[in-house]
Amino acid sequence: MKNLLVIGGTGFLGSAIVRELARRPASADFSFTLPTRREAGAKHLTVLPTARVVQCDVHDPATLAQLMAGQDAVISLVGILKGGEGDPYGKGFARAHVELPRKIAAAAKAANVSRVLHVSALKTSADAPSGYLRSKADGEAALCDAGLDLTIFRPSVIFGRGDSFLTLFARMAAIAPFFPLAGANARFQPVWVEDVAATVADSLLCADSIGAAYDLCGPTQYTLRELVSYAAAVAGHPRAIIGLPEAIAWLQAWAMEFIPNGPMTRDNVRSMRVPSVCDEGCALPFGRVATALEVVAPTYLRD
Repeated sequence: MKNLLVIGGTGFLGSAIVRELARRPASADFSFTLPTRREAGAKHLTVLPTARVVQCDVHDPATLAQLMAGQDAVISLVGILKGGEGDPYGKGFARAHVELPRKIAAAAKAANVSRVLHVSALKTSADAPSGYLRSKADGEAALCDAGLDLTIFRPSVIFGRGDSFLTLFARMAAIAPFFPLAGANARFQPVWVEDVAATVADSLLCADSIGAAYDLCGPTQYTLRELVSYAAAVAGHPRAIIGLPEAIAWLQAWAMEFIPNGPMTRDNVRSMRVPSVCDEGCALPFGRVATALEVVAPTYLRD
């Protein structure tokens, strides 16, 4: 296995996966094809001698067919947390989470590329309360129905340098005197980006992972209130957290949808009704031990 197509490979998680694979002795001969909408945003990966960045639209079937030619495996990573209105999931998720995996499956089968690794989300379900979780479930189903050599990963929220989770709270704490917080009691089990990247790399190099689906979590569960308070304190800006009642939280999220790149949407509120935590006794596969948030987060939040 030498040629890898990494769709979403220039983003936060994708970059970590490519770097992890590039430094593995077993993958010394790997060649990475990294499609991206903006080539300028992928300069951090062009230093890898075996990485080829291609500016293109992966949603175009003809382009996807060209990218798939000659590949030995595909890693599918595209995901969004917010989007425009107007699809069956109510928040613009169909294109990224359902239609694209369906196109990837079709292109892979046409190019005789059977090995596919797909990153989904924890607690996906066809009857989940949020469009995000329902669309992720339908994307998984589209790939499963294609009869591929598939491995699925379902992480809780991912943290690490460059994340849009803890870093966002730390930055907001620098300018906000307090936090009026929707979903303050929502539960998460954050997992370090490097642990997720290592698990994906392990799976690619392990034939036993074909057909498996892995839930990926860190060692500790937290409420959103605890995570926001921790991020703010470590960044040097401790703030009071005011949990919002459901009705006010809903109004706050609705108002934030009018802000470009706003931190919250109504669908995010729906998603937080489902605890993003792993079942008791769940552990990272391949004998890996999950890294504690408190070990890593201070190394970048204090910046």
